[in-house]
Amino acid sequence: MKKLTDPFELRDLSLKNRLVIPPMATGRSDDGKVSEELKSWYDEKTKNGKIGLVIVEHEYILPEGKAGENQLSVSDDEDIKGLSELADIIHRNGSKAFLQINHAGGKACIELPKAPSATEYKTRSSERIAKMMDEEDIRNVTEGFVKAALRAKKAGFDGVEIHAAHGYLLSQFYSPLTNHRTDAYTGSTLEGRTRLHCEIIRKVKEAVGQDYPVAIRFGAADDMEGGAEGKDAPVAAKLFEEAGCDLIDVSGGLSGYIRPEIKDAGYFRQEADAIAQSVRIPVLTAGGITSRKEADDLLAHYHFDLIGVARAIFRDSDWAEKNMD
Repeated sequence: MKKLTDPFELRDLSLKNRLVIPPMATGRSDDGKVSEELKSWYDEKTKNGKIGLVIVEHEYILPEGKAGENQLSVSDDEDIKGLSELADIIHRNGSKAFLQINHAGGKACIELPKAPSATEYKTRSSERIAKMMDEEDIRNVTEGFVKAALRAKKAGFDGVEIHAAHGYLLSQFYSPLTNHRTDAYTGSTLEGRTRLHCEIIRKVKEAVGQDYPVAIRFGAADDMEGGAEGKDAPVAAKLFEEAGCDLIDVSGGLSGYIRPEIKDAGYFRQEADAIAQSVRIPVLTAGGITSRKEADDLLAHYHFDLIGVARAIFRDSDWAEKNMD
C-alpha cells in the first residue's frame, strides 16, 4: 500500500518521498528576478529536509505572457543566475526541484494580450478582448517554452513543468469556451485542443534531451457549462504521454485550482485517478490536502502516485516536519 513517506522514482530522479510542494505564486520577485526574500521563503519551506519535490511557482516565458507584476521571469538569459541560486538552496535542503514555465495568453497583464481566439478575458484589474494568435504567434510561444526550459536546465533545475491549467494560455487552447479556432488548433476536437500542448512537449524534449523530465500541469476540467469536461482528460493525458511527457500534475482549468463544492481532500482526485489508469507515467494531484492521514488515504484508495500539499505548507513551514516522521 502506497504511503506519503515512500520513496519514488521519477525517470532517473530519486525522490525521498511522495510529498510535493506544488507551484504557488508568492509575489516575492524583484521585477521578475529572484529576490533575497524569495530565496528565504523557499529555504524556510524546505530546510526541514522532508520534501521530495518542489515545483517552483510559474515563470513567464515571454514578457507578453506575463500574468502579474510580481511574477518571476525565465524569459531572458539574465534570469539564469538568480534561478540557479534558488535551485541550489532547494537542493542543499535535500529536495529535487522543477521550474514551472507559463504564458498567460488572454490573461496577460499587457494592453492587448493574445489568445487562441478573440474572446473576452477577465483579470483582477480589467476586462478586455484578446487578439487571436496567428501562426507566427504560436511559433513564437512554442519557441519561448523551449528557450525557457533550456534556461531552467542550465540553472540546475531537475526538470520543468509546463503550465496548462488555471485559465492560462494552454488552458485557453484546451477549453471549448475560449478556443473558437477552425484551423489545426481547433476547439471543436480534442486533437485540436491539445495540439499545441503536444507540439510544445515534443519540442521541449528535443531541446533538453529525452532524459530530462518534462511535466505538465493539466487543467482537466473547467467546471463550467460548455467547457472542458473531465471525461476527456484521460484521452488528452494519453496524448501528452505519447508526445513525451514524464509527469502529469492534475488540477483545474478555467475555474482555477479550487472547487468550493468539494469539501473532501483532493479536489481533482477523480480526474487524477482516471488519468492515472490511462497512462504509464506518474500522476500528481493536490487540492485541499491538509494532513498526513488525508494524503495516505488518497494514495491507498486511488491510482495516482504523488501528493501536492500547498496551502497547508504555505501557512505552516513546519508542516512536513510534523507530518513526515
